[in-house]
Amino acid sequence: MTGPDAIIRRPSRRVWVGHVPVGGGAPVVVQSMTNTDTADVEATVRQVYELWQAGSELVRVTVNTEAAARAVPVIRERLDALGCNVPLVGDFHFNGHRLLAAVPECGQALAKLRINPGNVGRGSKRDEQFAQLIEFACRHDKPVRIGVNWGSLDQELLARMMDENARSPHPHEAEVVMRHAVVASALESAARAEELGLPGDRIILSCKMSGVQDLIAVYRDLAARCDYPLHLGLTEAGMGSKGIVASTAALAVLLQEGIGDTIRVSLTPQPGEPRTLEVQVAQEILQVMGIRAFAPMVTACPGCGRTTSTFFQELALSIQTWLRTQMPQWRDRYPGVENLRVAVMGCVVNGPGESRHANVGISLPGTGEVPVAPVYVDGVKTVTLKGERIAEEFQAIVQDYVERTYGGAGG
Repeated sequence: MTGPDAIIRRPSRRVWVGHVPVGGGAPVVVQSMTNTDTADVEATVRQVYELWQAGSELVRVTVNTEAAARAVPVIRERLDALGCNVPLVGDFHFNGHRLLAAVPECGQALAKLRINPGNVGRGSKRDEQFAQLIEFACRHDKPVRIGVNWGSLDQELLARMMDENARSPHPHEAEVVMRHAVVASALESAARAEELGLPGDRIILSCKMSGVQDLIAVYRDLAARCDYPLHLGLTEAGMGSKGIVASTAALAVLLQEGIGDTIRVSLTPQPGEPRTLEVQVAQEILQVMGIRAFAPMVTACPGCGRTTSTFFQELALSIQTWLRTQMPQWRDRYPGVENLRVAVMGCVVNGPGESRHANVGISLPGTGEVPVAPVYVDGVKTVTLKGERIAEEFQAIVQDYVERTYGGAGG
């Protein structure tokens, strides 16, 4: 669903990527991409599994060499043996036509092909090599994401449109022409794919930009001109808070307008940071907007002069981390638990009120307040905690609530 003030885009077509529906009113799909060498089977299987456990519903892998292509069927087999049925998407650039011809079993093991019309070939070879990729998809009944990226835009198309703009009596700024060229590349490529026999319900489009306003403008244009499912993502978003904020700013605007059927948050991991962070951020964007729910959310106050103790911060982090780590087991055992709301508050000002609005909430004592912590369950004060074991006792209360409230639905 979308927010109450959303500008609803007309329904897109539905494309099945393996067992996952994309578009046509299906829930917005979260996807991610590995950063391992795909030829390294063990490392890639491990990372795909971790991304899937974190909640990625599609995982894309790079297919850039024959060794990588030959590894894909083995990776698929290993994942299936682990009970991991996440669809794999093959990312092809420059030589995809050759790799699929040489190793057709690679394409057969993939649930979707991603091709970039800006680098399928140069000059006279472009059309032929694009056709080879589309013909493979037709032959093996594979959906295709035609993914345009402004950093690898078809230079011949851009030059043509720049020339046309220069001859116009009212020329646009170069930036605007570039945006138009990105959209034109996606739509012209989709039309060509359909001419080659790929059904329209096997096509997904994306137009990746690295600027927030550019991305919003391009996708509004694209959404107004087609009914293909759209994959959203701010490319090269960056690392840390910058990447998270930029991706959220861009995707939230589009999602609120009903634009977007699947998303990826393209974060640059900091050294030692898990790849799964991009999955968590994508889920949290959708969840805080009320579009989908993935894991219980914790409301916590930011702290002020009334909360000089860090205990409420430590408890909020501990509870939020614990809830997320439980989800792989809870997802099937406790259906609906992703909608659980927990509050960890730090003083008497907003603590009791916020705690009453949560399913389970605790109002910890602020500086100078009586050292007790009332706990509220579905708006009713049930117990007051104190002493050294408040964290453990509150976690036990949450666990008990989950079992009582959601345990019956799972059988």
